Amino acid sequence: MEIELKNNAPGILEETKIEDGFTILKFKNETNESQCIIREINSSFIQFHFCIKGGIKFNFNNGSYAINLAEENSLLLYNPQRDLPMNIEMEKDSWLITVLISIKKFHSLFSKEASYIPFLGDGNRDKKYYTDAIISPSMAVVLNQIMNYSLHQSIKILYFKGKAYELLSLYFNRPEDADIEQCPFLVDEENVTKIKKAKEIIISRMAEPPTLQELSNEIGLSLKKLKEGFKQIYGEPVYAFLFDYKMEVARQLLASGSHNVNEVGLKVGYSTASHFIAAFKKKFGTTPKKYVMSLN
Repeated sequence: MEIELKNNAPGILEETKIEDGFTILKFKNETNESQCIIREINSSFIQFHFCIKGGIKFNFNNGSYAINLAEENSLLLYNPQRDLPMNIEMEKDSWLITVLISIKKFHSLFSKEASYIPFLGDGNRDKKYYTDAIISPSMAVVLNQIMNYSLHQSIKILYFKGKAYELLSLYFNRPEDADIEQCPFLVDEENVTKIKKAKEIIISRMAEPPTLQELSNEIGLSLKKLKEGFKQIYGEPVYAFLFDYKMEVARQLLASGSHNVNEVGLKVGYSTASHFIAAFKKKFGTTPKKYVMSLN
């Protein structure tokens, strides 16, 4: 797989080959202008694209068709009939992580669970497939760990391999009750909009979030539909989602070096430092102080 870069600032792409048929690409456009990247990818690969920051435009058929990928969204592309080269335009200050995995390698990972994955079904093996989805908070944590890798270079391949497997597991995670037929209200666009509004509300008030009943009343959706719908769309219950989001915000604030541990805890809704430290350790397996020290 040859790489071709056009009109690019140096250092915008970092490629890590995990093993044969399995590669991670990190794109970081921190310039003040958009950048164009072209990369050949043959038809045997499934492409997973995760926009962590900014915005990305994917061009197809020499620019005759395009898909826009917004911040905190992902795009899966697979076409066994023809090569799908990457032809992207990255907005300024944009980050993108791409996982390329051969269909052969992918089948070896998921063969027992193939019925869960639409394009692995017998009737779809020779059909093109693409879908977009929201990046969950748990996926965002893994993506940021890949993007901000700061451990010793000698373990990079091992670390990235573990994180790539974790990312794919989270991407295809299906709650036991995730059955659209059992939850027909999700087909209703108005109710989906209400669920998304609920997410925006808890994020905007993460330091003092409303109760589930207050949230239900505010968005105009029954408590049952709020609970079921939120888990359907975002893969986890409301407060589990909020916990993951708060911890990722806390991690980023600590990494920025602009706030101390107490200040970060208060910003994400912990009135005492001990409660925040316990929550951070539960999520990341280390204390905020040790995490900051590891960055240095």
